[in-house]
Amino acid sequence: MKNYWKPPKYGNRKIKVGGESFDSQREYDRYCQLRLMEKAGMIKELRRQVKYVLIPAQKKDGKVAERECAYYADLVYLEKVGLGEWKPVVEDVKGMKTEVYKIKKKLMRYVHGLEIKEV
Repeated sequence: MKNYWKPPKYGNRKIKVGGESFDSQREYDRYCQLRLMEKAGMIKELRRQVKYVLIPAQKKDGKVAERECAYYADLVYLEKVGLGEWKPVVEDVKGMKTEVYKIKKKLMRYVHGLEIKEV
């Protein structure tokens, strides 16, 4: 009988907490930290797994010739920078920086004007 289970590529283990799934324990821990910061009023509008389209789908003759290229941010929120001023923050809980990630990071800056904060 074949074993179809493969260990995670980069050693992370997905976890499930309260019905929510996280890609790693580090991602869950960071989410908990940010939830506390949100309750303290330091950040607001905390969201997880936010999709950013980097290159839209390409169509030819009404059919999709190339699928869209998207980046999914682990965590996104608004950070207080001054009295009534907030700036968007995009975080990626990184263990391994793949070549694909490095390209998507550059595209995030170019297309959306957003820096990815790696934690």
